[in-house]
Formats: sequence, structure tokens, C-alpha cells
Amino acid sequence: MNYQQTLDYLYSRLPMFSKLGVAAIKKDLTNTIELCKRLDNPQDKIKTIHIAGTNGKGSVSHMLAAILQTAGYKTGLYTSPHLRDFRERIRIDGKMIPEANVVEFVRSQKAIIEEIEPSFFEVTVAMAFSYFEGEKVDIAVIETGLGGRLDSTNIITPLLSVITNIGYDHTNILGSTLPEIAFEKAGIIKENIPVVIGEKQDEIADVFLRKAQEMSSHLVFADADWAVTVETEVLNHKKGEPLAICVKRSDSLSSIRLELDLKGSYQRKNVKTVLSAVEELKTLGFVISPDHILVALKQVTRLTGLLGRWHTMSTDPLIICDTGHNEHGMREVIKNINSVPYQNLHMVIGMVKDKDISKVLSLLPKKARYYFCAPKIDRAKPETEIAEEAAALNLEGHPYPSVYEALEAAKKNAHKDDLIFVGGSTFVVAEVI
Repeated sequence: MNYQQTLDYLYSRLPMFSKLGVAAIKKDLTNTIELCKRLDNPQDKIKTIHIAGTNGKGSVSHMLAAILQTAGYKTGLYTSPHLRDFRERIRIDGKMIPEANVVEFVRSQKAIIEEIEPSFFEVTVAMAFSYFEGEKVDIAVIETGLGGRLDSTNIITPLLSVITNIGYDHTNILGSTLPEIAFEKAGIIKENIPVVIGEKQDEIADVFLRKAQEMSSHLVFADADWAVTVETEVLNHKKGEPLAICVKRSDSLSSIRLELDLKGSYQRKNVKTVLSAVEELKTLGFVISPDHILVALKQVTRLTGLLGRWHTMSTDPLIICDTGHNEHGMREVIKNINSVPYQNLHMVIGMVKDKDISKVLSLLPKKARYYFCAPKIDRAKPETEIAEEAAALNLEGHPYPSVYEALEAAKKNAHKDDLIFVGGSTFVVAEVI
């Protein structure tokens, strides 16, 4: 098989969460353990950092990877889902895994894949570990796919565990309360392995403290260690202004100024998590200077290829997309929209059908024109259904049969001083990017 035939085989043969939702989830680690055992357990031969969380884990993973590679470490990065190219999931120093490596992995493991019948995600996890081990990375940043305790990535014993924050998402899989969801995320905490928690949330702090105590793991809450102030709340996106922030430790009077190419307001939270993780890595022997941090955070997108985080697609008219899709993520999106000067607001919105979208819809601004659409996945919620639910909340707009047609309609209606926002689902952003 060539590369495209290999992808077609993976997409058609293996259960995919983006297609099937919960039906594609294997609620144990058996398949991943067996796949990696047949590969001689590559995950045990590389150093790793494990990152989980409801929101922010992708940004934190990419920022950490950028810092590590700037500091001179050969750095693997495993994330999901991809937006444009399957190979985005597996990178070393920002470069995607070569097509030939994907083809060879599937060719060599095809008989085992057909014997074990793993999910799409389980195969990609094994592929990443095998590639990183073969390329002899110094460190690999591994982002969980969903949850933590039963996530396929959770067969590693990392040098450091990181949990960004906890919010309501995938409640049909992880639990309907924050403590239940936190319990699943806390499953990545390993014995005697330090853990950084991004936010100390009163309702669930004890879940992490108890788990860390049980595992004899040193735990820090990043938001207790750092204070962040933003130089300007209103960025000129048309001029490509970076997000300039001042950061200082809670026990220090001096601060450092950072410029971030990741401009979403939520990045000020993520930066705290990243800086605490860097401090922990330094205690483990990693040599990371303030200059490495300064240089890396200015160019995370260039160094790692990250897309879709408050991403400016066009400046005439201004078009911005963001992958935030749950209640917590949409609150941050709305903060960002409110920080952008515009005349009229156009919202291109699509969602998936296996989630309760009412809370997200209730957060959306009433004073906007809506273009409801469905991404090209089986899990997409029909655009007419979104439009009906939105109308009940006094959101005015029309359904469109595709993301492309919705965006084109918004562009046709928008004036030069208007803002077009595209989001509601990672899969909507994937199509416009």
C-alpha cells in the first residue's frame, strides 16, 4: 500500500472516535499493552512527559515541546486529533513523521492489527512510541486522547505528569460530576513521579491530593506558584501583535516579560502550568534557561506546527478560528471575542451530536449573525438541529449544508471592519484550516 492507501486502510478498518464516538473507545489498556509488547515495549525505552486535562493540554504540550527543542533536546510530540494531516499527531522537533514510516509501520504490523483489532487511536499511540524509540528522542511529550486512567497513552511511566484543568466534557464517558472526571484524569499520576496540576479547583483539589499521597508523588498547583498580568487586553490581530505578559513567581518581587504567539486569553493560565512543569524538569536535570523559554514561546506555532488556537486565518475581513468546544473552552472563546474590536460579529458554528450543546449555545453572544453547519464526520450534529436549538435561545441565523458554504456566506456578508469567528468543534476548525 502507498501512503494514501495506508490511511484509507486505517480509517476504514479501525474504530475511530471522530466517527463513532463512545463506541470506538476500548475501556481498558489491553490492546495497547499487547500491541506495544509485540513491538518490544518501545514506550519503556524513551523518557516521557504525560499531559492530561479537559482544556489546555494541547497548548501546554506544544509549548513544552517548543521549550525543550529550543533547549537542544530532540523532542517527540504526540497529540490528537489532527486538523489537516494525520502525521500532525506524531512529530519530532516539529517535523511530522515521514509518510514512509507510517506506511512501513502499518505494513509490518498489519497481521497483528488484524489479530488484535485495536482502535485507530491505539494503533497511532503504538506507532508514536515505536517511531520515537527508533529515532532515539531525548524526551517525548505525550498528550492523552481522552480522560487519563484508561487512555491508551497511560502505559508509560513518565518523568513528569501534568494535568491542566478539569471541566465538563465527554461526560457520557468520564462521568457527570467534576470529581468523577478528575478521578479519571488523576489516573495518569504514577508512583514517585512528580505531578503539576494547572488549576487548584476547590471542588476537586482533594482528588489530586489524595491520589498524589497514595502514589507518594510530589504535587504542585501551578496557579499558586505564578502570577500573570497581561500588558494589553486588546490585540491588533491585523498587525499580528503577540500576547505580551509579565510573569512572576508568587515568592518573588521580580517578573519576566514574555511574548506569546499563541494569543488566546486562556494561554495566561497555560503558561503557569508550563512554567511549573519546566521547574520540575530542571530538578530532574534538564538544562532550560530563561532565554530558552523566551525564544520558544514567541514561536510555538513555527517550532511545533500547532494550529487552531485563536488562529487568525485572514485579516480582510478578520477571520479567527478556535478549537474550544466545551463549556469551559467556549467561555474563553467569548472572552477573546470581546477583546477584539469589530463592527459586526459573524459566527460560523458546528457541533457534534453526542454532547449536550445547550450550555455552550447559552454562552454565545445574542448580538451576532449565525451560520450553522455540520463538519464532514458521522458524529456531526445536523445543522438544522443546531439552528433550532439556537433559535430557542434567541440566536439568529441560518443553517448551511457544509462548513465551506457557511464560511463563504459569512465572508459574503461581512464588511471590512467585521469579525468572523469559526468554531464550536475541532472538526469545524479542521475543515477551514
